[in-house]
Amino acid sequence: MRPAIINWYKTFSWTTLRSDLIAGITVAPVVIPQSMAYAQLAGVPAYYGLYAALVPPIIAAMFGSNNQLSTGPVAMSSLMSAAIISTLARSGSAEFIEYSILLALIVGIFILLIGLLRLGIVLNLLSHPVVVGFTNAAAIIIGTSQLSKFFNVFVGSSEHSYETVINVVKEAIHNTHYPSFLIALLAIAIIAVFKKINPKLPGVLIAIIVTTVIAWATGFENNKTVDISSIIDTKTVDSIKEFNKATAAINEFSEKKVDELLLLKDAQEQYGRFSPAVLDLKIYIDKLNQSIHEYQETTHYYRKMIREFRYIKVNDNGVLKFYRKDNLPSNVKDDGVSWHLKIEHNPIDPKAVFFMGGGEVVGVVPKGIPKFSMPKFNLSVIYDVIPGSIIISLLGMMEIISVIKSTSVKTGQRVDLNQEMIGQGLSNIAGSFSNCCVVSGSFARTAVNLQSGALTGMSTVFTSGIVALTLIFFTPLLYYLPQPALAAVIAMAVFKLMDIRGIIHIWRAQKYDGSVCIVTFISTIFFAPHIEHGIIFGFILTMIFHLYQTMKPRVAELSTNTATTSELIDNNLQDAELNNLDTCDFITIIRFDGALIFANTSYLEDQVLNCLIVKPRLSHIIFVGDGINYIDTTGEEMLKHLIVRLREKNINVSFCGLKDQVSKIMKVTGLDVKITDKNIYNTLSHALLSIYPKTHQHEEGGYEETDCPLKKLVYYKSIDTAKRSRVLLVDDEKDFTRLLTKRMQVRSLDTTTASDGMGALDLVETERPDVVVLDLNMPGIDGLEILRIIKTVHPQIEVIILTGQSSEKKIQTAFELGAFAFLKKPIDINILVKTVEDAYRKIAAKSLN
Repeated sequence: MRPAIINWYKTFSWTTLRSDLIAGITVAPVVIPQSMAYAQLAGVPAYYGLYAALVPPIIAAMFGSNNQLSTGPVAMSSLMSAAIISTLARSGSAEFIEYSILLALIVGIFILLIGLLRLGIVLNLLSHPVVVGFTNAAAIIIGTSQLSKFFNVFVGSSEHSYETVINVVKEAIHNTHYPSFLIALLAIAIIAVFKKINPKLPGVLIAIIVTTVIAWATGFENNKTVDISSIIDTKTVDSIKEFNKATAAINEFSEKKVDELLLLKDAQEQYGRFSPAVLDLKIYIDKLNQSIHEYQETTHYYRKMIREFRYIKVNDNGVLKFYRKDNLPSNVKDDGVSWHLKIEHNPIDPKAVFFMGGGEVVGVVPKGIPKFSMPKFNLSVIYDVIPGSIIISLLGMMEIISVIKSTSVKTGQRVDLNQEMIGQGLSNIAGSFSNCCVVSGSFARTAVNLQSGALTGMSTVFTSGIVALTLIFFTPLLYYLPQPALAAVIAMAVFKLMDIRGIIHIWRAQKYDGSVCIVTFISTIFFAPHIEHGIIFGFILTMIFHLYQTMKPRVAELSTNTATTSELIDNNLQDAELNNLDTCDFITIIRFDGALIFANTSYLEDQVLNCLIVKPRLSHIIFVGDGINYIDTTGEEMLKHLIVRLREKNINVSFCGLKDQVSKIMKVTGLDVKITDKNIYNTLSHALLSIYPKTHQHEEGGYEETDCPLKKLVYYKSIDTAKRSRVLLVDDEKDFTRLLTKRMQVRSLDTTTASDGMGALDLVETERPDVVVLDLNMPGIDGLEILRIIKTVHPQIEVIILTGQSSEKKIQTAFELGAFAFLKKPIDINILVKTVEDAYRKIAAKSLN
């Protein structure tokens, strides 16, 4: 692992520096408005986005691995952060900001540990369908959450986000602030037009500048602060008083609750958890909670009522007065400007009631770079946010991986995921010490950085430098930045996250995955703002389907189409059920895909035993093992009992194409002995060529299959695999056999050797060669005797005779005993190979009779 900053020094040149400077200046106009918009999405003031675009990107660039990755606030992480912290504190409050910063620290530590321990495998916990479903739902949630800023209407938060959206739309029907709506549309139009004209142009910055100038020039913001006596409406005044009274009661009872909880802790340590004193305190705390809940319901009722009121402002001889629209005196004229009272969760100051008659702007942005300070630790908060922080980390890492992989394709840069995780973890940790929320890699800003010619992470340093200059010198210019314009920036950014085609593609490819994707999508929208529940539902459903597929893996009986012949040489056998193919009555070829473990052994056994019912004439089962990746002890034990059970019914069992790790397990457990070496084949071709003639020989009183679908396959495979099949070379001249073996292996003939007759007969039994090349003049057992024994016991094996000095009579006797061909030494290797091929043609011809 090597941080990127080391490469900066090694590749430094003035040309590189110039390219990075240009890229940094180009990216900055995109970073500044996007960061402010995403900060608001995270539930914190807009300027916190500038803080997050200052220190974290530099740290990520220095300690990561990718030279073009742009780090900072992003839509997904901001939405997740707001969703997690909203359950603990009110959006925009000091506690909310404090907890958001603490969340960044926890996320940073988690990602850093992933990188240091090289545990990138944890990303596999979130499947592609879950991510696609969640991302599409999150894009909708993010986009619709900006509607209130588009229309400049204010409604209370509901239990579910979709309910809040419905309330916003209802409110917008009657109380839309059209200047805000037009500002949002203008910003969207500018961004879209500039993207179409030239994507390299800073359309976002231009939209922000234009809308900010318009807001400043037209008096877009129109606020008034008055004494409560200026409100000429008894219902409003009474509602404010009741709201303030309930808010004060909540604060009073909350303070009492804190004191009682401290007393409870001391009492539990002193008297025990079930002492009368402890029980009394718990009852009292429950009563306090009940009172707090009742007053919260009261504040919610009055807050909602006050927000729905609309007012008309009247200047009565220099004194401002506000009348409620639906209770307007006849002598007061409506000037067309609708005012509303701004109310949050804090009590309303009777001497400073805040009315809004225009649009909403960013407002005052603190001047200067943020102060570095330790995040405030709160163990109860840490405990509450850990589950959500893990989800944010996983999603952020997956987004970063997609970004750096896409850029590495264009730059040729090596991808080091673990080093990148270290950089991202450190950036979030450093950000938490500089008042930042969660940050991650941005796809859009990285693309701009790459297109602008960035060669090293110094481009990010230059971008952060421009952000610092903005915070030091230009914050007053941000005051009139319209909130609808920032909402438009967010809406345009998250539009790219929508991928409906991806959902359709997943559904078409695999219905199980499609179900996971759709359930994740629906549950994320339904449970929002608790969007992490959508991922949890998707994860659980993925595990259920995975367990189901593990318990019922693909067990296919293979066959071939007898109507086709030209493609048989190169084609594998196909799933008979899936392709509606006929199968052989005597041979069943079973392919098992997956790990043979305790969860699915009974399923495989049931499938095999079903074959016995369907095929009463079955005599051999071939297991194609190239799909078996692993066997546990339960699977191994089941195969042992199954083999015994089948052989008791005169059904033999063979295996072919076993993977090395599976073969090793079979040898260690002794399962290979139970199967026997003669029933283990390297390939399915070898197995079929050896087994087919035995199972299809016509015997008196037996059965003969007249139209076996494997006939033509065996024939063509025999020709195609002749050069790759097993040959036994028997000769007592060791130098000759060694030289001939090498020459045969070069021509892809799988050759074994024997130097005497007994050794040859032993290898015939254990190796079961397809062809034997035999020297007639052998010491000990004569070559003719070896030939006689082979053809008597294994008539399907073809024997090619070699001789240097044998008589014509001896050669004639060899042919009478069943020899296939006679070749005279010295051997022409090409003639020998051709003779082996001819032997296989004879084997194929036998199988077709």
